[in-house]
Amino acid sequence: MARNSRCCSPAAALGWAAAGVLLWSTVVERRLFTIRRHELPILPAGAAPIRVLQLSDLHLAPWQTNKMNWVRSLAELNPDLVVLTGDLMGYVGARPSLLHTLEAFAGTPTLFVHGSNDYYGPRLKNPMKYLREPSRLSTREQDIDNATLASGLTGLGFTDLNNSATSLELRGTKLDVFGLNDPHIRFDDGDAMRAAITAAGIADPDPASPRIGVVHAPYQAALGELLDEHADLILAGHTHGGQVRVPGVGALTSNSDLPTNQARGLSVWYDAHRAAYLNVSAGLGNSIYAPVRFACRPEASLLTLTPPAA
Repeated sequence: MARNSRCCSPAAALGWAAAGVLLWSTVVERRLFTIRRHELPILPAGAAPIRVLQLSDLHLAPWQTNKMNWVRSLAELNPDLVVLTGDLMGYVGARPSLLHTLEAFAGTPTLFVHGSNDYYGPRLKNPMKYLREPSRLSTREQDIDNATLASGLTGLGFTDLNNSATSLELRGTKLDVFGLNDPHIRFDDGDAMRAAITAAGIADPDPASPRIGVVHAPYQAALGELLDEHADLILAGHTHGGQVRVPGVGALTSNSDLPTNQARGLSVWYDAHRAAYLNVSAGLGNSIYAPVRFACRPEASLLTLTPPAA
C-alpha cells in the first residue's frame, strides 16, 4: 500500500511545530508566573539580610484575575521592601483592579516609578517597528489619569520615587534610594532627582548605607545618572526580557539602547569609575495587543541583600 507522505513531509512537520510554538507562547507560557531569586552582597558587615521584591510591567487589565491573585499571593514571601518598576497599567480602566492587587503590600515599605503605560493606554503597533527601534514619543494625549494613579499608590502608603529620593531603615540598615521617571518617553529629570537627593540629606554616600537606584526603562544615559549617584544596585524593567527569546541566542531586542544580553536578569553596569549590580526584570505582563511570550516566562524578582561573605 502506498504511504501518504504528505502527513510526514518537512512542510507539514514545520507547520505543526509552528502551531505548537504559537499555542505555547500565546496560551501557556505567558501565564506561567515565576519568581527569580538572587543574593547580592551589598550590605555592610554584620547587617541582617533584606529581602527586596521587585514587580514590573504588570500591564494589568481588569479581567486578568489569575495575575492579580498571583501577585497578591507574593505578600506571603514577607518581603522587607517592594519596588514597583513601572508599566503597572495595561488598560485605561485598570486602576481599581491594580490598587486592589497592590493593596496586599500596603503594610510593607514600597517604592514606585512610572513607565509609559502608566500615562498612555495600549495601542496596536507594528511588531517589526518594535524590533527595529524603540518609539520614544510622548506626543500622544494622555488617556490614563496618572495623577490619580499616583495618588492611589501613595494612598496605600507607597513612596513616589519619580525624579525623587528618600531614605528608609530596614532591619537595622539605612538604605538611600532614588529614582527617575521613565526615560523611554523622556520624562526623566536628573536635575530634579539630584535636588531631591540633596534635600533628603543623602548627597554624600555613606558606606554603611547602601544606595539603590530605580528606573523603568534601562536606557544607558539613565543608568549612567543613577551610577553617578553611587548606586550599589539599579532596578529596572521595561524590556519584558525581550518577550520572545530565541534559544541559544536570547533576546532580539531590549526596546532600548541596553545591550540585548542584559535585557533580563542580574548583571553589572559600570563605567570607568564605578559599578553597580543591575537587575532588569522581564516583568509579569505584556500589551493586550501582543499576548505572547516565548522562552521568557513572566517573572517577579526576589533579591536578598546580604553582607559580603567573610
